[in-house]
Amino acid sequence: MSIAGSGNAGFTVWRSMMFVPVNVRKYVDKAHERGADAIILDLEDSIAPNDKAAARDMVAAAAPLVSRNGADVIVRINRPIELAIRDIETVVSAGVEALMVPKLDSAGHVRLLAELVDTVERAKGVPFGQTKFIAMIETAAAFPRMFEIASAHPRVVALTLGSEDFASSLCAEPDAEMLLYPKQQCVIAARAAGITPVGTIGSVANFADVEGYRKTIRRSARFGFEGSACIHPSTVPLLNEGFTPAAEQVDRAHRMVAAYKEAYAQGRGSVTFEGKMIDIPIVERAERLIDRAERLAAREARRQAIREAR
Repeated sequence: MSIAGSGNAGFTVWRSMMFVPVNVRKYVDKAHERGADAIILDLEDSIAPNDKAAARDMVAAAAPLVSRNGADVIVRINRPIELAIRDIETVVSAGVEALMVPKLDSAGHVRLLAELVDTVERAKGVPFGQTKFIAMIETAAAFPRMFEIASAHPRVVALTLGSEDFASSLCAEPDAEMLLYPKQQCVIAARAAGITPVGTIGSVANFADVEGYRKTIRRSARFGFEGSACIHPSTVPLLNEGFTPAAEQVDRAHRMVAAYKEAYAQGRGSVTFEGKMIDIPIVERAERLIDRAERLAAREARRQAIREAR
């Protein structure tokens, strides 16, 4: 008996997504060694305006390099529509799993870009629908439209709120206190749309405070986030650890589900488990945790097979 669906069937969220400026060769060459679930080849903030055309042409060569150990390849495109169009036409390929789409302002904006991706996939022979979207909310103007953006198109599999840009649009500091409400809204909007919230309740820029960053990740996971982008390789292990269900959590979830199934078979809708009363909502959370752990384990097995085959 399956009590709860997992949402995003078949999609395993990226616990760690490490930004790499696509035009810095030494970072590209080392990216596959960092252990990130995904590498974000950046065409936006880390690329100077005069270098953007050259940078987008580098994606084709960089993608197979950064994915050598099984990491998925994400490309963060640019916002001005004329740049976004050129980025999409150039980078969509069989080797790119997703686009991180910045500064979205409406559902119509999402659908416009998705329509272009449809055309490019067909033209290049990329399996239709392969190119997923990570939707980024980064402005005060877009914030009230977060729910419609999250559900705008089937390509959207994850939603995030860009801490630095969003704070700038509010003339505020991107600390945890200020970000708590908008980040919670991000989780709610993503879950309402059946997609995955990614991010932390804090800024990705603060990576030097290791223990503080670890606490931020744990807190963010409790609030419902399942992964986050990062800008420094030192934070990748912290993200992988913090967004992976602990073995004892998974074991307890299995025992909880088994106890509930036994009670359910006897016609009861609740049961005492380890001194606490549990019912369907609690068991649904346990099933989702089990499902996530299994998908993460399957991903790691695939990555290990890739490493061993090299």
